[in-house]
Amino acid sequence: MTVIDSTTVTVERARQDLCATDPRHPRPDGQDRYTISEVVASTGLTAHTLRWYERIGLMPHVDRSHTGQRRFTNRDLDWLAFVGKLRLTGMPVADMVRYAELVREGEHTFEARQELLEQTRRDVMARVAELHDTLAVLDYKIDFYAGARKASELERA
Repeated sequence: MTVIDSTTVTVERARQDLCATDPRHPRPDGQDRYTISEVVASTGLTAHTLRWYERIGLMPHVDRSHTGQRRFTNRDLDWLAFVGKLRLTGMPVADMVRYAELVREGEHTFEARQELLEQTRRDVMARVAELHDTLAVLDYKIDFYAGARKASELERA
C-alpha cells in the first residue's frame, strides 16, 4: 500500500465517522457537487455561516471549481447535519472545532473524540433532566389553574 493509498483509507474512515445518519441527498453519489447557494437552500444556514465554518476549521476542506467557487459534496452535507446536531446539544464552537481537528488527525484520536462526545452527552442528559423538572412545574401550574377555573365556574353556577 502506498502513502497515497493509506492516506485515502484514513480519510475515508474519518469521513465515515462524520455523521452516522441516514442521509437522503438530493443528488446521488458521483453527481454531488453543490454550490454555496444550493447548500444554503438545503441546510437553512447562511452563506456567511458556511464561510465562517470553513474559516475557523469547523468545515473540512471544501473543494473549489476552476473559477474558485466552493463545491460542496454529499459528505459535506452529512458533516453539516452532524454539526447542526452538535449545535443543538449546546456544544461550544471551540469544542466542535476541536472535534473536527481530531477527525482530520485520524483514527488514533478515536478515544479523544469519544470522550468529547461523552462529555457532551452528559451535558445534554443534565439539561434533559432539568427540562423534565421544569415540565413538571409547568404541568402542576396548568393543573392548578384548570382546577381553580373549574372551582370558580362551579361557585358561579
